[in-house]
Amino acid sequence: MLTFDEGKRATQFARAIIEAHVIQKQNKSHLPMVFQEKRGVFVTIHTYPDHELRGCIGLPYPVMSLKSAIIEAASSATRDPRFLPLTEKELNRILVEITILTKPELLKVKKPELYPQHILIGKDGLIINHRGRSGLLLPQVPVEQGWDTEDFLTHICLKAGLPPDAWFEKDADILTFSGQIFTELSPNGEIMEKSSDEL
Repeated sequence: MLTFDEGKRATQFARAIIEAHVIQKQNKSHLPMVFQEKRGVFVTIHTYPDHELRGCIGLPYPVMSLKSAIIEAASSATRDPRFLPLTEKELNRILVEITILTKPELLKVKKPELYPQHILIGKDGLIINHRGRSGLLLPQVPVEQGWDTEDFLTHICLKAGLPPDAWFEKDADILTFSGQIFTELSPNGEIMEKSSDEL
Protein backbone atom coordinates (compact mmCIF):
# COMPACT_ATOMS: atom_id res chain seq x y z
CA MET A 1 0.00 0.00 0.00
CA LEU A 2 1.17 3.49 -0.83
CA THR A 3 0.62 6.44 1.47
CA PHE A 4 -1.51 9.26 0.10
CA ASP A 5 1.61 11.39 -0.45
CA GLU A 6 3.27 8.54 -2.39
CA GLY A 7 0.12 8.05 -4.47
CA LYS A 8 -0.01 11.76 -5.15
CA ARG A 9 3.62 11.66 -6.29
CA ALA A 10 2.86 8.66 -8.50
CA THR A 11 -0.02 10.53 -10.16
CA GLN A 12 2.07 13.66 -10.66
CA PHE A 13 4.89 11.54 -12.06
CA ALA A 14 2.51 9.84 -14.52
CA ARG A 15 1.31 13.30 -15.63
CA ALA A 16 4.92 14.45 -16.06
CA ILE A 17 5.76 11.38 -18.17
CA ILE A 18 2.67 11.89 -20.34
CA GLU A 19 3.58 15.53 -20.95
CA ALA A 20 7.25 14.73 -21.57
CA HIS A 21 6.31 12.02 -24.05
CA VAL A 22 3.86 14.22 -25.97
CA ILE A 23 6.13 17.28 -26.03
CA GLN A 24 9.28 15.17 -26.62
CA LYS A 25 11.30 16.38 -23.65
CA GLN A 26 13.19 14.60 -20.89
CA ASN A 27 11.83 14.08 -17.40
CA LYS A 28 14.21 13.95 -14.44
CA SER A 29 11.96 13.31 -11.44
CA HIS A 30 13.51 12.12 -8.17
CA LEU A 31 11.21 9.71 -6.39
CA PRO A 32 11.11 8.00 -2.94
CA MET A 33 12.53 4.50 -2.47
CA VAL A 34 9.07 2.91 -2.62
CA PHE A 35 9.16 3.60 -6.37
CA GLN A 36 11.97 1.02 -6.68
CA GLU A 37 9.67 -1.78 -5.48
CA LYS A 38 8.18 -4.00 -8.18
CA ARG A 39 4.50 -3.24 -8.75
CA GLY A 40 1.84 -3.70 -11.39
CA VAL A 41 0.32 -0.41 -12.50
CA PHE A 42 -2.19 1.05 -14.95
CA VAL A 43 -2.34 4.65 -16.14
CA THR A 44 -5.71 5.89 -17.37
CA ILE A 45 -6.32 9.14 -19.26
CA HIS A 46 -9.80 10.68 -19.29
CA THR A 47 -11.04 13.77 -21.11
CA TYR A 48 -12.01 16.79 -19.00
CA PRO A 49 -14.71 17.73 -18.16
CA ASP A 50 -16.59 14.95 -20.01
CA HIS A 51 -14.62 12.11 -18.38
CA GLU A 52 -14.51 10.02 -21.56
CA LEU A 53 -11.81 7.37 -21.80
CA ARG A 54 -8.81 8.68 -23.76
CA GLY A 55 -6.27 5.94 -23.05
CA CYS A 56 -5.54 3.14 -20.58
CA ILE A 57 -2.43 0.98 -20.61
CA GLY A 58 -0.64 -0.90 -17.87
CA LEU A 59 1.36 -3.81 -16.59
CA PRO A 60 -0.76 -6.24 -14.54
CA TYR A 61 2.16 -8.11 -12.96
CA PRO A 62 5.02 -6.78 -10.76
CA VAL A 63 7.77 -7.36 -13.33
CA MET A 64 9.60 -4.03 -12.94
CA SER A 65 10.01 -1.18 -10.47
CA LEU A 66 7.02 1.07 -9.88
CA LYS A 67 8.95 3.97 -11.43
CA SER A 68 9.72 2.00 -14.60
CA ALA A 69 6.18 0.63 -14.75
CA ILE A 70 4.69 4.14 -14.55
CA ILE A 71 7.04 5.35 -17.30
CA GLU A 72 6.05 2.42 -19.51
CA ALA A 73 2.30 2.69 -18.81
CA ALA A 74 2.06 6.49 -18.97
CA SER A 75 3.98 6.84 -22.22
CA SER A 76 2.04 3.95 -23.78
CA ALA A 77 -1.31 5.42 -22.69
CA THR A 78 -0.61 8.47 -24.88
CA ARG A 79 -0.74 6.18 -27.91
CA ASP A 80 -3.40 3.65 -26.87
CA PRO A 81 -4.17 1.91 -30.19
CA ARG A 82 -7.90 2.39 -29.63
CA PHE A 83 -7.48 6.17 -30.03
CA LEU A 84 -5.51 8.73 -32.00
CA PRO A 85 -2.20 9.69 -30.30
CA LEU A 86 -2.57 12.31 -27.56
CA THR A 87 -1.63 15.82 -28.73
CA GLU A 88 -0.01 18.74 -26.94
CA LYS A 89 -3.18 20.85 -27.13
CA GLU A 90 -5.05 18.16 -25.17
CA LEU A 91 -2.71 18.18 -22.16
CA ASN A 92 -4.74 20.80 -20.31
CA ARG A 93 -7.99 18.95 -21.07
CA ILE A 94 -7.22 15.52 -19.61
CA LEU A 95 -7.34 13.87 -16.20
CA VAL A 96 -4.64 11.41 -15.17
CA GLU A 97 -5.56 8.39 -13.03
CA ILE A 98 -3.18 5.75 -11.72
CA THR A 99 -4.04 2.33 -10.30
CA ILE A 100 -1.39 0.50 -8.26
CA LEU A 101 -2.14 -3.23 -8.40
CA THR A 102 -1.69 -6.07 -5.96
CA LYS A 103 -0.27 -9.27 -7.44
CA PRO A 104 -3.05 -11.12 -9.32
CA GLU A 105 -4.14 -14.34 -7.62
CA LEU A 106 -5.94 -17.32 -9.15
CA LEU A 107 -9.58 -17.47 -8.01
CA LYS A 108 -10.28 -21.07 -7.04
CA VAL A 109 -13.84 -22.37 -6.98
CA LYS A 110 -15.35 -25.86 -7.09
CA LYS A 111 -17.35 -24.99 -10.22
CA PRO A 112 -17.46 -21.90 -12.47
CA GLU A 113 -21.04 -21.05 -11.47
CA LEU A 114 -19.64 -20.00 -8.08
CA TYR A 115 -17.32 -17.27 -9.44
CA PRO A 116 -19.86 -14.44 -8.96
CA GLN A 117 -20.10 -15.21 -5.22
CA HIS A 118 -16.36 -14.60 -4.81
CA ILE A 119 -16.03 -11.29 -6.66
CA LEU A 120 -16.54 -7.95 -4.92
CA ILE A 121 -17.62 -5.11 -7.21
CA GLY A 122 -15.54 -1.99 -6.53
CA LYS A 123 -12.75 -3.98 -4.85
CA ASP A 124 -11.72 -6.71 -7.30
CA GLY A 125 -10.25 -6.37 -10.75
CA LEU A 126 -10.38 -9.38 -13.06
CA ILE A 127 -8.06 -11.17 -15.45
CA ILE A 128 -9.05 -14.11 -17.65
CA ASN A 129 -6.54 -16.44 -19.30
CA HIS A 130 -8.10 -18.93 -21.72
CA ARG A 131 -7.40 -20.46 -25.13
CA GLY A 132 -4.20 -18.45 -25.45
CA ARG A 133 -6.08 -15.19 -24.89
CA SER A 134 -6.02 -12.80 -21.98
CA GLY A 135 -8.11 -9.85 -20.82
CA LEU A 136 -8.04 -7.48 -17.85
CA LEU A 137 -10.51 -5.02 -16.37
CA LEU A 138 -9.69 -2.71 -13.46
CA PRO A 139 -11.79 -2.64 -10.23
CA GLN A 140 -13.33 0.74 -11.10
CA VAL A 141 -14.72 -0.38 -14.48
CA PRO A 142 -17.81 -2.36 -13.34
CA VAL A 143 -18.72 0.47 -10.96
CA GLU A 144 -18.46 3.06 -13.73
CA GLN A 145 -20.50 0.83 -16.07
CA GLY A 146 -23.10 -0.28 -13.51
CA TRP A 147 -22.31 -3.99 -13.92
CA ASP A 148 -23.02 -6.80 -11.47
CA THR A 149 -20.58 -9.70 -11.02
CA GLU A 150 -21.99 -11.73 -13.91
CA ASP A 151 -21.81 -8.71 -16.22
CA PHE A 152 -18.21 -8.22 -15.08
CA LEU A 153 -17.31 -11.81 -15.94
CA THR A 154 -19.07 -11.52 -19.30
CA HIS A 155 -17.16 -8.36 -20.20
CA ILE A 156 -13.78 -9.74 -19.14
CA CYS A 157 -14.39 -12.54 -21.64
CA LEU A 158 -15.30 -10.04 -24.37
CA LYS A 159 -12.22 -7.95 -23.52
CA ALA A 160 -10.09 -11.04 -24.18
CA GLY A 161 -11.86 -11.67 -27.50
CA LEU A 162 -13.60 -14.74 -26.10
CA PRO A 163 -17.28 -15.74 -26.16
CA PRO A 164 -19.23 -13.97 -23.39
CA ASP A 165 -19.80 -17.20 -21.47
CA ALA A 166 -16.20 -18.46 -21.68
CA TRP A 167 -15.84 -18.03 -17.91
CA PHE A 168 -18.07 -21.10 -17.48
CA GLU A 169 -15.43 -23.31 -19.13
CA LYS A 170 -13.46 -25.32 -16.57
CA ASP A 171 -10.05 -24.67 -18.12
CA ALA A 172 -10.54 -20.89 -18.03
CA ASP A 173 -8.37 -19.22 -15.37
CA ILE A 174 -9.95 -16.28 -13.55
CA LEU A 175 -7.61 -14.13 -11.45
CA THR A 176 -8.46 -11.28 -9.10
CA PHE A 177 -6.46 -8.32 -7.86
CA SER A 178 -7.16 -5.09 -6.04
CA GLY A 179 -5.87 -1.63 -6.71
CA GLN A 180 -5.13 1.68 -5.06
CA ILE A 181 -6.59 4.38 -7.28
CA PHE A 182 -5.36 7.97 -7.33
CA THR A 183 -6.83 10.54 -9.71
CA GLU A 184 -6.67 14.20 -10.63
CA LEU A 185 -9.92 16.08 -10.01
CA SER A 186 -8.99 18.68 -12.62
CA PRO A 187 -6.13 18.86 -15.13
CA ASN A 188 -2.87 19.27 -13.18
CA GLY A 189 -5.05 19.96 -10.16
CA GLU A 190 -5.97 18.43 -6.82
CA ILE A 191 -5.46 14.66 -6.45
CA MET A 192 -7.63 12.28 -4.45
CA GLU A 193 -7.48 8.61 -3.56
CA LYS A 194 -10.63 6.73 -4.49
CA SER A 195 -11.92 4.24 -1.95
CA SER A 196 -14.28 1.44 -3.03
CA ASP A 197 -17.09 3.48 -1.47
CA GLU A 198 -16.32 6.42 -3.76
CA LEU A 199 -16.04 4.49 -7.03
